[in-house]
Amino acid sequence: MAIAGCAIGIGLALVAVLSLGSGAVRIAPERVVAVLAAWLTGDREVLASREALIILSIRVPRLILGALIGAALAVSGALMQGLFRNPLADPGLVGVSSGAALAAGFTIVLGDRILGTVSAQLPFILLPIGAFVGGLASTLILYAIATRHGRTSVAVMLLAGVALGAFAGALTGVLAFVSDDRQLRDLTFWSLGSLSGASWTKVWTVVPLVLPVLLAVPLLARGLNALLLGEAEAFHLGIPVQTLKRAVILMVAVAVGASVASAGVIGFVGIVVPHLLRLVFGPDHRTLLPFAALLGAGLLTGADLAARIVVAPAELPIGILTAAIGAPFFLWLLLRRDRSLDA
Repeated sequence: MAIAGCAIGIGLALVAVLSLGSGAVRIAPERVVAVLAAWLTGDREVLASREALIILSIRVPRLILGALIGAALAVSGALMQGLFRNPLADPGLVGVSSGAALAAGFTIVLGDRILGTVSAQLPFILLPIGAFVGGLASTLILYAIATRHGRTSVAVMLLAGVALGAFAGALTGVLAFVSDDRQLRDLTFWSLGSLSGASWTKVWTVVPLVLPVLLAVPLLARGLNALLLGEAEAFHLGIPVQTLKRAVILMVAVAVGASVASAGVIGFVGIVVPHLLRLVFGPDHRTLLPFAALLGAGLLTGADLAARIVVAPAELPIGILTAAIGAPFFLWLLLRRDRSLDA
């Protein structure tokens, strides 16, 4: 376990250095390290260079934002799989992604038409705010549907999440149908996910929402481990099951809502990372949750690095890359598991 943790940490550090040096302007790894050292020591001569401006103003916030979003999506996936006791559960099941996509569509299409005369940039300033509010609102609706007499049914939540996701997708399709060419292009690009708009402002907006969730999730590990035995068994072990469900749903809604609002819809991270770690370390959430944060951060920053290299000097939407790599890899894991069971 310690070896695996060191390997993930070293991999994350290596990806970080490569990410800071890659892009339209290539910067050697030794220069990246020199700029970071100057940032810590306050060496004004190095900080005045063009390389330092690119790294510290553009690539460092992008790296931090990608790491936070990757960790948030992976941890949210582990929480949802523990709550549903199903390794195929996804953070999107609570309605965050579909609700955020619908709200983003309204902001892009209707906001552009209604507020366009006030300011051409106002709809795009409102986009992350609208997406976050839409994700939280859809989660609250789903929670209200699945809760009766103070008890939340995960089965009803699963089915209602699928239905609400389909309904939100239909409304998003209507918005895409009535949009003009520019609005359709903006909506499509946002739905594919990208870190190209990363800035220090976005970082300081996401940190207060995502970081407390990442720090608090280890407190849920014991309850999720007990929940693997069943709700009745967890209750008899002294776990406040309903409180645990509310905490998981709230944390996932906040973490995924902030992630989707800042970078668009990015799929498969929440499924692949927890499932892979569960195959390696087992189902113990005391190990699964912290390692999911590390591997999720490394996976998304690595995907963002590849997205900037594959079609350089252009940039591939990161959602396309995570789906193109994550789906075949996930199928390979499932086929490998079936062969091991047959043997």
